[in-house]
Amino acid sequence: MKQSDTTNESDLVGMISRRTLLKSAAALAVAPMTSFLAQAGAHGSVLAYVGSYTGNGQGIYLFSLDLATGDLTQIKVAAAIPSPSWLAIHPNGNTLYAVNEIGNFNGTTSGSVTALAINRATGDLTLLNVVSSQGSGPAHLSVDPLGQFVFVANYGGGSFAVLPIKQDGSLGNATDVNLDVGSVGSTKATNAPPGSFAISGHDAPHAHMIQSDIAGTFVFGADLGQDRIYSWRLDRQAGKLVANTPAFVAVPPGDGPRHFAFHPNGLFFYSLQEEASTLLFYTYDAKTGVLTPQQMHSTLPAEFVGTNFTSEVRVSQDGKFVYVANRLHDSIAIFEIDGSGSPSLLDEAWTRGDYPRSFTIDPTGSFLVSCNQRSDALVTYSLKGDGRRLVFGDQYTPVGNPACVVFLT
Repeated sequence: MKQSDTTNESDLVGMISRRTLLKSAAALAVAPMTSFLAQAGAHGSVLAYVGSYTGNGQGIYLFSLDLATGDLTQIKVAAAIPSPSWLAIHPNGNTLYAVNEIGNFNGTTSGSVTALAINRATGDLTLLNVVSSQGSGPAHLSVDPLGQFVFVANYGGGSFAVLPIKQDGSLGNATDVNLDVGSVGSTKATNAPPGSFAISGHDAPHAHMIQSDIAGTFVFGADLGQDRIYSWRLDRQAGKLVANTPAFVAVPPGDGPRHFAFHPNGLFFYSLQEEASTLLFYTYDAKTGVLTPQQMHSTLPAEFVGTNFTSEVRVSQDGKFVYVANRLHDSIAIFEIDGSGSPSLLDEAWTRGDYPRSFTIDPTGSFLVSCNQRSDALVTYSLKGDGRRLVFGDQYTPVGNPACVVFLT
């Protein structure tokens, strides 16, 4: 299954250099980069990268978030690469990794993953290399907490891959590929709202997310089409995922696990089901890697009927709240977490745009940025009341088909 990491890097370098230069020229003519960064630093800001889908999107955008006001200012298109729909930064803050959600990398039916060096002073990105993701349509990646591996979920290919990180931050060829086979769940979700036609991924296995626990001992992968959350122990010597016991937990048929999030204490785990619009709460045993189901909650108001697709789930840095994005209902649901890890729905905030693909909370826990994919805009909220309310900041920020935001910390 493995393909060479010899790529058309020269073409990609050309794309990045020429298109970035053109897109940045207007902004630089108004305010030199050094002047902008000096002003941003003086007022308190953080750099952010926004991934997008090719079509309306132009690649990876570089922004500055004002930590006093929540205002987002676009600096440039930092890397004009194809459909960087998910981004992750190495724990040392020196390298950015992006999936390229395509299915034709170097004439194959696979997608790819791009590694880019970060200039921490300016936020500029420099291409390191591009490798095969070992499956079509990679939709998610994450970086091992110890910085040795990148884990990739290939949605179209129904596979999970392990990519080793080299000393300079570039990526090697996959050391392991797990192909999900058979056991596809039912077409209609067991727990969908009345009148729902949320049918999106039960035609075949579809790997949707992969991430390790906080310690980097066990790795979990959600397959939406199989209604499974896989559990592996990471063999760091070989760079392989070894099946845990049990090998997976099953969610209700057809509900479709999409994304998940660990609580900061490492003991609670929250899984978001795309087609059922539910949040599943598990307790987690960090010694064995075992998830134990506890509760299921709807992400929608009790009176909701019709079709909705959930997209993203995040736990606040202080562990008090879990936030969930609803697409078509176009809202961010706010759950409060009690001492046992149990979430309870508090409120829903309108995303003020169509199809929130994902959202991210800034490193200070002060602002939440929603990527409204079909509205071609980012929307920023202030977190108020200790995080139990989202207040719109009266700013829409244009980005074509935004998909993901990560902050440089």
